[in-house]
Amino acid sequence: MAFMKRLFLLFLFLFSVVLPAEAVLAGGKIQENIASVGQVRLEGQLPVEVAAESVSVAAAGEPVLEAAPQPRRSDYPDVGVSSRAIVWILAQMHLFFAALVLAVPLFVLMIELVGVFTGDERYDDMAHEFMKISLTGFSITAIFGGSLALALFMLYPDFMGYMMRVFGAQVLVYALLFFFESFFLYTYYYGWNAFRYGNLKWVHLTLGLLLNASGLTIMVLSNAWATFMMAPSGVNEVGAVVGNIWEIMKGPLWNPINLHRFIANIGFGGAVVGAYAAFKFLSTSDPERRAHYDWMGYTSNFIAILAFLPLPFAGYWLMAEIYAYSQQMGITAMGGILAWLFIVQAVLIGTILLAGNFYLWAGMSRTEGSERYKPLIKVIALVLVVSFLIWVTPHTLILSASEVSKLGGSHHHILGPLGIMPAKNIAVNLMLVATFLSFQLYRRSDKVATVSWAPLGNALLIAVYVAAVANIIFLGVYFGYFTNTVYKVGSSVAQVSSTLVVIVFGLVIDSLMFRSAKTLPSHWGRIPDRAQYALFALPIAFTWLMALMGYVRSSVKTHWHVYTVMKDNSPDNFIPTIGYAGNMITLVTILFLLCVLFMFWVANLSSMRQGKPESAGGEAA
Repeated sequence: MAFMKRLFLLFLFLFSVVLPAEAVLAGGKIQENIASVGQVRLEGQLPVEVAAESVSVAAAGEPVLEAAPQPRRSDYPDVGVSSRAIVWILAQMHLFFAALVLAVPLFVLMIELVGVFTGDERYDDMAHEFMKISLTGFSITAIFGGSLALALFMLYPDFMGYMMRVFGAQVLVYALLFFFESFFLYTYYYGWNAFRYGNLKWVHLTLGLLLNASGLTIMVLSNAWATFMMAPSGVNEVGAVVGNIWEIMKGPLWNPINLHRFIANIGFGGAVVGAYAAFKFLSTSDPERRAHYDWMGYTSNFIAILAFLPLPFAGYWLMAEIYAYSQQMGITAMGGILAWLFIVQAVLIGTILLAGNFYLWAGMSRTEGSERYKPLIKVIALVLVVSFLIWVTPHTLILSASEVSKLGGSHHHILGPLGIMPAKNIAVNLMLVATFLSFQLYRRSDKVATVSWAPLGNALLIAVYVAAVANIIFLGVYFGYFTNTVYKVGSSVAQVSSTLVVIVFGLVIDSLMFRSAKTLPSHWGRIPDRAQYALFALPIAFTWLMALMGYVRSSVKTHWHVYTVMKDNSPDNFIPTIGYAGNMITLVTILFLLCVLFMFWVANLSSMRQGKPESAGGEAA
């Protein structure tokens, strides 16, 4: 058993340390990268005629560099409906399910590992049930992925031909990884009970680790395609390939997208399986089963919110890299036609945080020691609501001429200052701090600290909260409204650091203070039914948010297939209107939720068994 454990830990080290470190190191120093391939990109440079003339220019004995194609309007097939709409729906549905089947095995492996070290088989059973959902999702992912590939090759043949030429054999590696992932997925799930104890359990954990390694590798490969379209690297100014495959992949946006999608996928997966637990909780009246699914719902909400807390910081890094690569692209996203969508984003993120907090507050009714913390819930709710209202306040209002005249300008004299980023940075950081406080109070509600220094620890923790909140507000107000813009941007990093200090310090203090604490009784299943609807709200908001930000990420390229390299000359070479995009996002969200209901039905169907019919006389027919 010791040998199998060491083998698993070796795989874990390779998976969690060596591979990510290599990716991070390779993604750095992008300016050196660009210089090494002689790439100096000016926005909108080189007309199509110049690009065409450069295709055949090469010295004797040197390979001819082939520029990116520049298709005309007539080169795009006309199928009678919008090609972009077809690809949009298929791509978004594929990404939804890909995110789900990537995320679920990640936290399933962690839950299974907790069960191994604690000896509690309830963790093993819960992890197994979570995987049952992922199994159906994997098949649906493959269906939408195949449909997407077919649609792209049929509707955008020149673009796909160029992408195949740029990435070459990597596409075959991508396809091969699907076979590996399928093998590890089915052996991991169907071998669960066969490899349940002893050395075989470590074999099973290793299968889960290899499944996750395959899935994550597929994710980072496909992310390279998306980021190449936004910020191409490894090609010259006309799109001719001048670098190797690694130089093409490691563009300036690759690592930010990898981190952002990795965290977002975990939060999204936790929200979806939480809805499954809520569905099972409400569909049974058996106290034992309600207790089980209540525990599953709590675990899912914990995963979703814990992953969601650092997500805004990953998004901040991504937007900073977009601005660094192309200010035009950044302004299009945050200051142009797409700016209003970030108000919608604020509504959705606020919904996620409010729903997650409400579920934690309702869950306090499970424990007998929660009464001491209930007065703080009102304070947390007030902070969340006020911060949410500040976050959704727009800077510029859409007004008629008469309304502008009555208002005295396009900005409200009182609410206008709340519409700019310093106020919103304060709001989002306070919401994250308040959410972590809710989580911390819930974790404390069934424990009583027995260490002698508990009063000192609580006082120190309160001091950290007060100092962090004061620092977040001061930095936002002083540097946001009374100093130069340069300091305004820099202060946001210090605000993020204050929030992270609260989270890290709170976890450290609680882990030490409650290590040998007295545990109060918890009654799983004793939670109001209305709390389950918060678990239903999470995947709806997460899904809409993912589709919304996918629209933003794709639209910042404006009229380019590959930014500044290959123009989009199709009938759809414009940024869709916000109303049209909202309808499309709502459509794919509804389609995904219908597919999720189908997944829940299939997962539930596998545990049902029809009774044997009897004849009229009472004997078995």
